[in-house]
Amino acid sequence: MATNRSTFDRLLAAGEIDIAAGPLFQRRLNALPHLDAGRLEGMLLGLAIGDALGRPGAGRYPEERRRQLGEIRDYLPNPLAEGRTVGLPSDETQLAFWTLEQLLRDGALRPHRLMARLAAGRIFGVGPTTREALEAGRAGAMSWERCGLKAAGSGALARTAPLLLPHLAGGGTDLWIDVTLATLLTHNDSAAIAAGLGWAAMLWQLLAMDAPPPPEWWGEAFLEATSGLEVDPMYRMTGPAFQDAGRDTLGGHLTKALARATAEGWDTATACAAWGSSSHLLEALPSVLWILSRHAADPETALIRAVNDCEDSDRIAALVGTAVGALHGRAALPERWTQNLLGRTGTADDGQVFRLLAEMGKSAALGA
Repeated sequence: MATNRSTFDRLLAAGEIDIAAGPLFQRRLNALPHLDAGRLEGMLLGLAIGDALGRPGAGRYPEERRRQLGEIRDYLPNPLAEGRTVGLPSDETQLAFWTLEQLLRDGALRPHRLMARLAAGRIFGVGPTTREALEAGRAGAMSWERCGLKAAGSGALARTAPLLLPHLAGGGTDLWIDVTLATLLTHNDSAAIAAGLGWAAMLWQLLAMDAPPPPEWWGEAFLEATSGLEVDPMYRMTGPAFQDAGRDTLGGHLTKALARATAEGWDTATACAAWGSSSHLLEALPSVLWILSRHAADPETALIRAVNDCEDSDRIAALVGTAVGALHGRAALPERWTQNLLGRTGTADDGQVFRLLAEMGKSAALGA
């Protein structure tokens, strides 16, 4: 059976992965065998909480959402849970925790098996790129290696976090291979793959930190990790303040956006309105990084700003929750949000998120 590395090498040599073999692929990670389990739980629980908080208002412009719902600080009454004020998932939680589930079964990333698992479930609010790729995988019309689309969406980012788990005990360089192949399932795009790799590198560092990093770290760490990875400068920003920026790489646009936000002292609402806060990577990623640069020291505030200041509130809040959960651990997430999270990954599997987290803590396969 081909290893993930041999598969990666074959696809890269054939020009079938839209990524360059930049310096990150040679970066060796120090092992984290004795990491506090609360940090790992926080990383994934923060994702689920952010997703659930952001789900009711997702896809609405922030101004419209505020008029209709006010400022969201807790879960809202949900008709899918008999009107209770509880947290329910969107595709962010589903895809991330189905990835965790498959890793627990296999002990490592098996891309074809992960594709089969993701394609088998009913997904809530899935984006068009992910939907089309998984439909191709479900139909068996093509190999998992060729299902991913060239689209600079952020749909693969939330399911990156579980991929760190099999590598914690050993470190090394194989995490970069796994993130590339897992992203390739749905997004064969230079910006999308680079974003997944940069996000994985940042999460690894956050898990080992003793205190929140300085504000400038967020942009700098991402840009350092993704240097030399992108293939071509083909992307345009669509936010109202950046429409004349021309074509560039994701990294190039991110540099411009964060530099301007810093120079002009924008708060999160102003910044997200200026560059947009949809699911497109050139909008979602600067929104995530800017919110974290300003509020990572306070997980509750960071999540509330992500939920209220962004259009794609479930995805952006899920990513912000992932980062602050990795940095601070489960205990730093407000207890009311944890208690009222139903923990579904499907339509009626209440508690499944918590069962998978408990299984993760006991799994030798994931370095426990």
